[in-house]
Amino acid sequence: MSPLIDESVLREAASTFGTGVAVVTAHGPNGPAGMAVQSFASLSLDPPYITFSPARTSRSWPLIRAAGRLAVNVLAADQCALSRCFAASGGDKFAGVAWQPGRNGAPVLDGVLTCFEADIENELPGGDHTIVIGRVTWAQSLRDADPLLYFRRTYRQLIPA
Repeated sequence: MSPLIDESVLREAASTFGTGVAVVTAHGPNGPAGMAVQSFASLSLDPPYITFSPARTSRSWPLIRAAGRLAVNVLAADQCALSRCFAASGGDKFAGVAWQPGRNGAPVLDGVLTCFEADIENELPGGDHTIVIGRVTWAQSLRDADPLLYFRRTYRQLIPA
C-alpha cells in the first residue's frame, strides 16, 4: 500500500507544532537509563495519566520498560545541552549529569522545571512509535523558569506575547 502523503511533507508539517522537551528516565537493570521526548503530554486527571511515544527503534525504551516505573523530567530553557545528550543514541547519557533518585527510584535530573513519576500502565502500537500510558504516582514543580521548546527542528525560547 502506498503512503497517502509524502513523509518529508508530513515531517515538515508536524514540525510547525511547537512542543516542550522532556527526558524520560528510569533505574534500569544495568543502572540509569534515559531518553529525550517531545511527545509528552498529560492525558487524564482522573485517573492521573501521562503519555509519551518512544520510537520503536529506541535502545533506551526497553531499559525503561523493564524498570516498570519512570520519571518524566520537563526541561527548562537553559537545558538544551541536556536535551541533546539524552537525544543521542548510545553512550553513557548520565556521564556528568547531576540527578537524584525520585520517590520511585527513577532519576530526577537537577534543574528541571517539573518531574512526574509514574508506573507504566499500558502500551499501544502507534506505527513506528509505541504509545505509552503511565499512571502518575507523584508530581512536583521544582523550578520557576521558562520551558525548553522545540519548533521547526530547532530549540526555541519562549517570548511572552
